[in-house]
Amino acid sequence: MEISLEQIKELREKTAVSIAECKKALLEAGGDITKAVEVLRKKGIETANRKAQRDVKEGIIAYYIHSNNKVGAMVEVFCETDFVAKNVDFVDLGRSLAMQVVAAKPKGLNPEDISDAELEKEKDIYREQLLKAGKPAEIVEKAMLGKVTKFKEENALLTQAFIKDPSRKVVDIINEVISKTGENIKVGRFVRFEI
Repeated sequence: MEISLEQIKELREKTAVSIAECKKALLEAGGDITKAVEVLRKKGIETANRKAQRDVKEGIIAYYIHSNNKVGAMVEVFCETDFVAKNVDFVDLGRSLAMQVVAAKPKGLNPEDISDAELEKEKDIYREQLLKAGKPAEIVEKAMLGKVTKFKEENALLTQAFIKDPSRKVVDIINEVISKTGENIKVGRFVRFEI
């Protein structure tokens, strides 16, 4: 199959991946741009998994202050080299993560980081809702497991829906930047301020 320069250019504009990788993805996807984007996203996840064990000693502290000057956030974002720490994609990722913290109010970095006290509070609310709806006790306990799992996923920064593209999770956006930069990227601490 022959892949045109226009197809490669369009895919590169959408993904910022190298020309060679764009061409490979288009060949694999039979020239379909949408499928090629998906191929590149899957490769990004594979790349992220391979790089996950590498040390991250550089990075930035990214921040975002909302236009009303009443809410803001700071996020530590780590990478392997200061070259990548100055990379536009990396800096944009940091800012996007800070915006995510402002907008989505995560309670922890990972689902397992959400406090037991917070989970117990949510369980009590869910239990009461389900019992008021007339559900039997055994169904209430099973339903609560699903609700608590969903609550943890929606309230952990890395597993939240990304505010700029809710069809994707924050970790997918990070993996995409790992694929572009070729380095391991980790999120450290974050803090949200609100007046």
